[in-house]
Amino acid sequence: MPYTVTDIQRIVDAQRAFFRTGQTLDIKWRLARLKQLRNAVIAHEKEFEDALEKDLGRSAVEAYLCDIGPVIVEINEILRGLRRWARPERHFSGLMCFPSLTTKVYKMPYGVTLVISPFNFPVLLTLGVVAASICGGNTVVIKASAKSQNCTAVMKKFIAEVFPPEFVTLIDGGHDVADMCLEQRWDKIFYTGSPKVGRHVLAKAADNLTPVALELGGETGNWCIVRKDADIADAARKIAFFKLCNAGQICININQVAVAQEIADEFLEALKTAFVRQIGENAQDNEEYPKLITRQAYDKCSSLADEYRERIVFGGKGNADSLRYAPTVIYPVGIDEDIVRKELFCPLLPVVPFRDDAVDAVLDTIESREHPLAMYLFTRDMRWADKVMRTHQYGGGCINEVCVHLMVKGVPFGGVGHSGMGAYHGEWGFREFTHASTVLKGSTRFNLSMREHPYNERKILPLLRFLEK
Repeated sequence: MPYTVTDIQRIVDAQRAFFRTGQTLDIKWRLARLKQLRNAVIAHEKEFEDALEKDLGRSAVEAYLCDIGPVIVEINEILRGLRRWARPERHFSGLMCFPSLTTKVYKMPYGVTLVISPFNFPVLLTLGVVAASICGGNTVVIKASAKSQNCTAVMKKFIAEVFPPEFVTLIDGGHDVADMCLEQRWDKIFYTGSPKVGRHVLAKAADNLTPVALELGGETGNWCIVRKDADIADAARKIAFFKLCNAGQICININQVAVAQEIADEFLEALKTAFVRQIGENAQDNEEYPKLITRQAYDKCSSLADEYRERIVFGGKGNADSLRYAPTVIYPVGIDEDIVRKELFCPLLPVVPFRDDAVDAVLDTIESREHPLAMYLFTRDMRWADKVMRTHQYGGGCINEVCVHLMVKGVPFGGVGHSGMGAYHGEWGFREFTHASTVLKGSTRFNLSMREHPYNERKILPLLRFLEK
């Protein structure tokens, strides 16, 4: 049954009324709800696996590795840390505030939150964000993706079984339903998806001055740089693994590789070998290899590959019936060509050669474009790599590794600029979904008159300047 604006308004009103009861403020209550969520994910693991296979062609291993397992890990981290994170901070008020001695900072929930989740990791990027919102003490309305329809159907049933709708509920439907949601007044919005839609979300949130977290892929894609001193076999193996994962439909995936031309031929051979070893020569016919989400996504990938057909050195084959398109290496590609100036979100991998002694020019080009969500470097020169990572702007990244920075506990995940704003995971998710409220405890005794009219400039100014030190 299609949603109407009135239906969504009722949902928001019910959640706002529930939030105002104050029940979500209780930490024990939040912990109980999070345990309930974790146990339900474990109990429904097979249903999620089946839905992920139908929507994205995921194998059971990849479904657990990329979607189900990380949700459980995330909730467990929250369960261990929530009491500590939520504890009010106690501060000395300072001499300027005398006679007050104590100030506290309370970590307050925003209230009613909207989570708009994507198709590519429909379980992780829905329930992982929901867990962060719950741990902050909020209620949650989920607008799940219409593209991953099987996962959305399973999650809608799942959420209805686990939580009452006035606390957490899931809304399905297309862009029209998402726009109906965005017309409502929310206390916090969390959106994961494309920069184009991110702009729209931010614009609608501005109508009510609603704070927003955006997790975006970056408009010009995530670069991987392979220097001539890199361990070529190791780099090729990891890059191939990552490009195969979810058929490249990952916001932090490698969009393009810049490889030192001194080792380009050797790297390309190692990359081909790694692809064949991991998925076979005809990935498009391998049932373990994930598929593209829709026929539209498949056709877009296939059409772009055809534009560069003469430069395809590996892959370039697809199965339109199964929506699988083989990992496809395109070489050589100029750094200013269109294919490396946009996010691909598919298994195409353009490779850009550069002279190793001109790597700074590559970095300057990357820096001149929109900030990526991820940056990957392969080199033995740790001094150079550390300098790059601490002086450039990007969401996060790895040196001599790919993607696993996402799995480190206790660290933030988020983008910058066109790759997003805000961060979450663990305590950072708690911070994203709470507002820090500072409260000074005053005194009714020993109050000084120096802050009141009439001012005695000769006496007061020297004292104030002394207290500033």
